[in-house]
Amino acid sequence: MLHELRVENLLLIESAELRLAPGLNVLTGETGAGKTVLAQALDLLLGGRPRNGIVRPGATEAYVEGAFALSDELRSHLGERIPADAEELVLARRVAAEGRSKAMINGRSATVGELRDVATTMLVFYGQHEHRKLTVASAQLEILDSFCGADQRARRVQMAAAHQRVIAAQQRLEELQELDGARERELDLLQFELAEIDEAALSESEESELLSVRGKLAHVEALRSAAFSACELLAPEEQEGVNSSLAAAAAGLDAVGGIDQQLDELIGRWQSLVIESDDLAAELRRYSESLGVEPGRLEATEERLALFDRVKRKHGGSVASVLAHAEESRQRLALLSDAEASIEAASSDLAEAVADSKKLVSALRKTRAAAAPKLADQLCKRLDELAMGGASFSVELSERESGPTGGDAAEFMIATNAGVAAGPLREIASGGELSRVMLALLGVANDGSKTTLVFDEIDAGVGGKTARVVGERLRYLAEDRQVVCITHLPQIASLAERHFSIEKDSGTDPVCTTVTELGEPQVVGELVRMLGAEQDDSAALRHARELRSAA
Repeated sequence: MLHELRVENLLLIESAELRLAPGLNVLTGETGAGKTVLAQALDLLLGGRPRNGIVRPGATEAYVEGAFALSDELRSHLGERIPADAEELVLARRVAAEGRSKAMINGRSATVGELRDVATTMLVFYGQHEHRKLTVASAQLEILDSFCGADQRARRVQMAAAHQRVIAAQQRLEELQELDGARERELDLLQFELAEIDEAALSESEESELLSVRGKLAHVEALRSAAFSACELLAPEEQEGVNSSLAAAAAGLDAVGGIDQQLDELIGRWQSLVIESDDLAAELRRYSESLGVEPGRLEATEERLALFDRVKRKHGGSVASVLAHAEESRQRLALLSDAEASIEAASSDLAEAVADSKKLVSALRKTRAAAAPKLADQLCKRLDELAMGGASFSVELSERESGPTGGDAAEFMIATNAGVAAGPLREIASGGELSRVMLALLGVANDGSKTTLVFDEIDAGVGGKTARVVGERLRYLAEDRQVVCITHLPQIASLAERHFSIEKDSGTDPVCTTVTELGEPQVVGELVRMLGAEQDDSAALRHARELRSAA
């Protein structure tokens, strides 16, 4: 149940707070006063998309908040999304002037999807044209299945999954069959490419090594000359060099060793320099002598690198891409090579999925066929209560191609008067008659639900005695659940447990709409206004009081 609804800076409403009662709550007001703003507020709580300009001019954001009763079942469903000590469920939505919105559940941020999932379990909203959905075949089938009960709804879920498996299996089989048509040509191409890649035997490490070798071979003379020159400077073969001078100086230093510790440390460093110099000279000589070039080695290296480049250009531009292409090609080759077995397996999967789908189609159809006359019988009784006593109603089922909801189409057939041939509801019923059929269906197909029902002028097209009957039906729905009705009919408004009046003050800039909970004297006055009379009209005042007394 919705305990309280708060609205701030939403279109014409600057601030409004409605404390709703169990049973039937009504909202009334002059045309254009802003009654539908409250409907839009509830739509936001249900996760609806905010339209442009929904924030009141001059405000930075609009805010809608609904406080709901928190049942143990709902508390368990929400889990950690609400505090353990929460006494009610508070859903909220903020909409910034630039269009961004934020959803909250008990003060904690939530996605709009999470808000919608929670709100739709507690609130069902029927807009001004909601009854028109009754003319849609899919909606009629859904109503019939809802009447069938929870097991049928579970079968619908299974049917949707089974239908998806059939589609997936069919697509898989078609893909394999298409592959089979061009299989030989693709097999030849894959085998050729794999043979080329395997023969080339490329690796990133080899490519790196070849590039290093090529760089070395291309500068071999410069490398050898530099190493030889440095070696000759340190230790020439035919004369004394730097090494000899270092050794001579070391001998002189050794002669005074042991006298001064500071000099001894320097002598040690000098001796290390002599040793390093000798070792370096030997290494440089060995390096320069090792640079003998094998005949043709540079050409062989260049040729191998050219092969790397040719294969890389064909398959992605790098050794890694070539190897990845080779792996994909092997997998593809395995798939094509085993195409016949794959087709057989896919055919088997499709047959199994189709068989499962047919079983569910049959189960759904059997249940619908049994429930259709029961729905029609109960609906006729409800229509009789709604001043359509001469009406007849039936549900015609026909077979169609299997889909997510099974293999049936439902058509609601109605004759609004006795002796008149029945025809499709979408063609026969007027707007007012559709409203009454919808109310009757709500009583038949949704008995036992505690979800709050919100009607936004669902009584459009209804008047006279029928309006009173529609009001009685709304009050009947409200006996064990909360109903909120935005209405323009005094016959309905007079039956409310709680009455709110919506008024627009055009003297403010921008225009401002206020929402007021009415006490009994004010309710009678509002009924007089709804009757189209002046407040001092004694006949209208008497009629208004009679309406309230009859409630």
